[in-house]
Amino acid sequence: MLEFDVVVIGSGPGGYVAAIRASQLGFKTAIIEKYAVMGGTCLNVGCIPSKALLDSSEHFYNAIHHFEEHGIVGGKPKVDLEKMIARKAGVVEKMNGGISFLMKKNKVTVFHGLGSFESAKVVKVTQADGKEELLSAKNVIVATGSKPTNLPFIPVDKTRIITSTEALKLKEIPKHLIVIGAGVIGAELGSVYARLGSKVSFVEYADGMIPTMDRTMGKELQKSIAKLGADFYFSHQVTGAENKGKEVVVKAKNAAGEEVEIKGDYCLVCIGRKPYTEGLNLAAAGLQADERGRIAVDEHTLQTSVPGIYAIGDLIRGAMLAHKAEEEGVFVAEVIAGQKPHINYNLIPGVVYTWPEVASVGKTEQELKAAGIAYKDGSFPFKALGRAVASMDVDGLVKVLADAKTDEILGVHIIGARAADLIAEAVVAMEFRASAEDVARMSHAHPTYTEAMKEACLAATSKRAIHA
Repeated sequence: MLEFDVVVIGSGPGGYVAAIRASQLGFKTAIIEKYAVMGGTCLNVGCIPSKALLDSSEHFYNAIHHFEEHGIVGGKPKVDLEKMIARKAGVVEKMNGGISFLMKKNKVTVFHGLGSFESAKVVKVTQADGKEELLSAKNVIVATGSKPTNLPFIPVDKTRIITSTEALKLKEIPKHLIVIGAGVIGAELGSVYARLGSKVSFVEYADGMIPTMDRTMGKELQKSIAKLGADFYFSHQVTGAENKGKEVVVKAKNAAGEEVEIKGDYCLVCIGRKPYTEGLNLAAAGLQADERGRIAVDEHTLQTSVPGIYAIGDLIRGAMLAHKAEEEGVFVAEVIAGQKPHINYNLIPGVVYTWPEVASVGKTEQELKAAGIAYKDGSFPFKALGRAVASMDVDGLVKVLADAKTDEILGVHIIGARAADLIAEAVVAMEFRASAEDVARMSHAHPTYTEAMKEACLAATSKRAIHA
């Protein structure tokens, strides 16, 4: 039996980062990956491939709609979807190789096969050919991630009724794509195909897009995606979907209880994700998942009820975000080393990679109202921003929420060009408990998108934005 200080089950963002950090701290470390390639959902069928397609579709859309205005004149471009998908696959392959390199560089032993518990201190690796290997582990970090949630009355057949995984490798551009769920994944993939020419209809149980984020962001994103010709069915409860050959029929009930029928050639189901623990044999380690499939952990250490076993990422409470999992991977490795690391979950940003992008950190306006916290707000529109006008990216705004008495920034919500990058300034400011005035008095280069953050803070602290 091979002996290790740390065995990590799962090589997604949380798992491989945990393995690297554990090795850096001097632990003999192994990582187990069920599939032939490393990187988990994020790298293979999630974050990375979806962003590759988002970028490709945005280039195509700009070529059709904006190049001529920029003075770029040529023949009308067309989509080679096969080549677009192949480029996406190439990006994924390159990143796969990068993780394998990092494992070798950091002397992490890699095992490919299904990892499962034989006991609290022994992990079995079952390879694809049935061969088994036992690993003795002083510490185990479970990082097996999540998978798409399905509903029993929506039969996902992976041909016409599909999940995000199949949406990343379609053979044709849908004529009419029905997207069940207008959250992050639905918004992103729906916008990809809308920009490539599909008619897209969003069917959402909530009363707006990206319902977990600040409501202003959902309203602004809807305005932007509506320009692509999308339809929206909010406050609709889906009751069924049927593949009728070359047509999919989705049935739903609206807020009035009336039945609505929507027909398209593809239906993309994006109603969230659930923790993936299948095959782990948790019981052998003395563990069990809760009613939502999550593993309970101590909030100060992320250790489970069994000493020496930790869980991170999508398996535990909190937002299902790759960067959250990464932070937790580092956190656990340092806890095992006897250090006292820290994660401020309130300051883990969320991002929607549509165009314009949406990014958020801290409290939403709705959360502050519900908690009875007195606040002030300030906003600044991208249409008043010189850099945005120059690049023709005028959709969106920055919204800053600050404490009414202390002026401390409590939340920042951005929709606009490069929002995913801009949010980092807000995270830094809030980590150091900056006031809106602190940021407003900082010099921001001109012309840049970040000036919108400065102007929104000016508006929040004294209602004196300069350029709006």
